[in-house]
Amino acid sequence: MKKLLLILLGMMTFLGIGREANALSVGDAAPDIVATDQNGQTVKLSERYARGPVLVFFYPKAGTPGCTAQACSLRDAWPDFSSRGVDVIGVSADTVEAQKKFAEKQNLPYTLLADSEGGVAKAFGVPTMMGFAKRSSFLIVDGKIAWIAQSAKTGEHAAEVNEALAKLGLAEKS
Repeated sequence: MKKLLLILLGMMTFLGIGREANALSVGDAAPDIVATDQNGQTVKLSERYARGPVLVFFYPKAGTPGCTAQACSLRDAWPDFSSRGVDVIGVSADTVEAQKKFAEKQNLPYTLLADSEGGVAKAFGVPTMMGFAKRSSFLIVDGKIAWIAQSAKTGEHAAEVNEALAKLGLAEKS
C-alpha cells in the first residue's frame, strides 16, 4: 500500500497535480525562513544567503529512488559547488531523524532541512501533494532568486545546476 501511494504521489507530482502555492519568480527576494536541519540545529536561511550563492532543492521523500538519485547527483558534484562557493540545502517533509539517517546513509556533505510542517515549501511556493513537496530547485544569489528548476531532474540534477551556475557567471573561485 505504501509503495502504491508513493507511485501515485510521484505521478501526481510529475503531472503537477496538487495544492498550488504562491510561486516565486526569478528576481524575487528569497524567503527568509527558519527551519531545523538533520542535526536538530536551527538554520536561518537569510544568514546562509549572506555568505554567498545557495542552492535550495526540494524532494518528496528521503530514501526513495528518485530522491536518492537527486541527492547523490548533488553530492557527487559537491567539489564543483564548493569551488564556486555554493551552499547546498535539501528540503523535504521528512523528520529530523529521517533526514539524519538519509544524510548518513548517502554521505551527503550538505544541509538537509526537515520541513514536516511544510513551511519552507510554502515560503518558496513549491506545490505539495499530501504533504510531499514537488521536486524543484532554486539558486539564490545576493538574496534573490536567480534560477528556478520547476521539475528538477533526478540523476542529472547536478549538471542542470552547474549549467545554471555557468550562465549566471559563477565560475570557480581562484
